[in-house]
Amino acid sequence: MNNSGMTTGRPAGYSAISNYSRVEILHLVQDRPDRTVAELVSATSLHPNTVREHLQRLIDDGYVVSATEHRTTRGRPRVLYSATDGVTACSPVQHRKARAAAQRGDLMRRVLPGDAPELDTAALHQIDALVEDLVDAGFDPLVDENELTVELTPCAHASSQAEHREVLCSVHLGIMQSVLSSAEGPLSVDGMRSSCDPRECIVQLLHASQRP
Repeated sequence: MNNSGMTTGRPAGYSAISNYSRVEILHLVQDRPDRTVAELVSATSLHPNTVREHLQRLIDDGYVVSATEHRTTRGRPRVLYSATDGVTACSPVQHRKARAAAQRGDLMRRVLPGDAPELDTAALHQIDALVEDLVDAGFDPLVDENELTVELTPCAHASSQAEHREVLCSVHLGIMQSVLSSAEGPLSVDGMRSSCDPRECIVQLLHASQRP
């Protein structure tokens, strides 16, 4: 097992998803891309300026990307917002964060040599990026590189936002997959292990070699 211990100098919980309104907006654009501000205002009942501020924060953290609508008729093109997925909707912010995490991970593995890693370099770099993103979000992830699990117990949000657990879990899994995809490697999110205790959270990853 490996607990990264890497930090990016930001306090825990500083991430854009520490605010539930932003989580709600992110959930909406994960569910359907190319959303307008007007659509998000209608869905959340937030003020348009508040929605724009939240979207900008999500863009700054690499979770959302924007694009200008292509119009064939008269009228001002709208700005469309989608969740970053690392494949069709790519964020330069998320790519930069992934590269920086890989560099820090390589340095730490050279400074603190241990047993030969079970994973290939590309997969290790994905883990580096994933762990740093989770730490920024206020988690203390414990990664088992052999079992390909990421334990997030105790969940930082299970008690404080228990009524929103389903949305939170969906958003977090979506973010984890987008981080892995942006880091470009063989790992992907396979799902979350079920547990009768809502405070327990173990995410199962899947290596490309394990896919049917």
